[in-house]
Amino acid sequence: MKARIQWAGDALFLGESGSGHAVVMDGPPESGGRNLGVRPMEMVLIGLGGCSNFDVVSILKKSRQAVESCEAFLEAERASEEPKVFTKIHLHFVVKGRGLKEAQVKRAVELSAEKYCSASIMLGRGGVEITHDYEIVELG
Repeated sequence: MKARIQWAGDALFLGESGSGHAVVMDGPPESGGRNLGVRPMEMVLIGLGGCSNFDVVSILKKSRQAVESCEAFLEAERASEEPKVFTKIHLHFVVKGRGLKEAQVKRAVELSAEKYCSASIMLGRGGVEITHDYEIVELG
C-alpha cells in the first residue's frame, strides 16, 4: 500500500492514495490553516469507522441478514499534551433492516473489533481504549 502527501502551503496538504483517490487535509486557522479540509487525526478516525463499518456490513450480508443501512458514529478523546494521541474511541453502530437478529449484529460488531478491522486492532494494541455498542432499527 502506498500514499503520497503533497504540501500545498500553510497547513494545507493533498493526499493521494495508491489507488488514485485524493483527499484534502488542512489545519484550523489557529494553527495556520484555512479550514479547507479534514484534520489528519480526523482522517485516522474516519478510517477506523470505515474499516469497522465495512466489516459489520460484510459479516451481516454473509450471515444473510437483511441489512439496509449501517452507520457508525465515532467519538474520540485525545491526550491533552503532545503527542495528542487518541486515548479512547467509542464506536456506536446503528443498523437498520428487516428481521435483523440481535445475535448476528452483536457477532458482526465483535468480529470486526476482535478479528477483522486492522485499524481497530492496530490502535487498540497501541494503547487506545476502544469500545463498541450498537442499536438495531427495524424497518417496516
